[in-house]
Amino acid sequence: MMRFIAAAAVVLGCVVAATFAGPHAASSITDTRSYPHHLTVEHKAAGEKPGGAAPRGNDSCQYANDHECDEPDVGTGACPMNTDYSDCVHIRTHEDDSCQWHGDGECDEPNFGSGACTQGTDHTDCGNIAWLRNQNDSCATAFNGACEEPGRGNGSCRPHTDRADCLGRNRPMAINDHFFGHDDRVLVPVNQAPWRFIGELTMDRGSACTATLIAPNVIVTAAHCINEDDGIDARATFHSASGNLSARVVAYLIDRRFDYHRFGTTNDIDGLDWALLRLDHPIGTQLGFAGVQNLTGRGRQIATAANLMQAGYAWDTGTHLAGDARCHIVAIHPDNTFAHECDTTRGDSGSSFFVTNGTGFDVIGVDSNFRSNHGGPIINIAVSAASFQPHVADFVAGRTGVRVDVKGK
Repeated sequence: MMRFIAAAAVVLGCVVAATFAGPHAASSITDTRSYPHHLTVEHKAAGEKPGGAAPRGNDSCQYANDHECDEPDVGTGACPMNTDYSDCVHIRTHEDDSCQWHGDGECDEPNFGSGACTQGTDHTDCGNIAWLRNQNDSCATAFNGACEEPGRGNGSCRPHTDRADCLGRNRPMAINDHFFGHDDRVLVPVNQAPWRFIGELTMDRGSACTATLIAPNVIVTAAHCINEDDGIDARATFHSASGNLSARVVAYLIDRRFDYHRFGTTNDIDGLDWALLRLDHPIGTQLGFAGVQNLTGRGRQIATAANLMQAGYAWDTGTHLAGDARCHIVAIHPDNTFAHECDTTRGDSGSSFFVTNGTGFDVIGVDSNFRSNHGGPIINIAVSAASFQPHVADFVAGRTGVRVDVKGK
């Protein structure tokens, strides 16, 4: 079974900052955010599909040969005209099946597919969903029900940035971005609870994830967000979603059994993909913070009936926090993970799932990865709070944790 990491890591494993112009694949493994939150997909299994030889032409664009056309008229607009030949030539001339993986039943073009092939070269598998190519919801007024792109609306949104409002919310089940046939996300009010507890965790090495305050000076995220090929690197800054507060990470705690390579190639340790991070000052005293609840420990009937809320910095919503305000757990697994139907996508790793607790909100899990499901929809996997709740009290009290070396790792 193949699967995909739902969030970020570094140049060889996550998010790369760049100018927001469209989702160009700036990294190799894991989901990679460019501009600054966006991700491309990685096959998390042996036999990752390699790219083929590129046609000759002017490839002076810095994003050339990333399989995604970045020229302005038919691509993302991240590159000047006629500087991304290899990635655009098949769209401009004739879409074909020159991808070596064509006809395998999986779309292998970027963004809505695996990203293993250049755009326009997997027509058989991608043709029916090509209308989604280079479309996103990064406009500040996306999801408001009014199409505001030039030529369709009042022009307040740039072309191709108001997808849900201009093209509708129905999504083919074949895309890697899994919206269960319909995109139910909204841009959330970042000054209201629980959304004001959320922020972007920006790693010093250039990647980013979503994280949530669960104490005045403690946040929770995914363990793979602070890992890279050569080990743990927790040097990072947490920026509140409201944009007015930030704090540095000074200590971390993960399960000692978490192994980044094993996590990236198997499903064996998904339940260990959590991290607690201590901040250098308690911004949660101003923003507030969530509690932590082991909802899955209360049994399947209670857990699947609960209304969940989730929001994160998805690859396709620009700098805006977007999420699903009402969704559910669909299955609970014995490894302290659960499958859910919330509209998470690439870039949401580390984001929390909330439930109301009568007086506030509790985190009941964090977003981790997606698993491919041959012949069926992609399965979204989260780590249950059952894995990390037992460690919260000691970490908040300062009795546990590993100090972050600001000069090294």
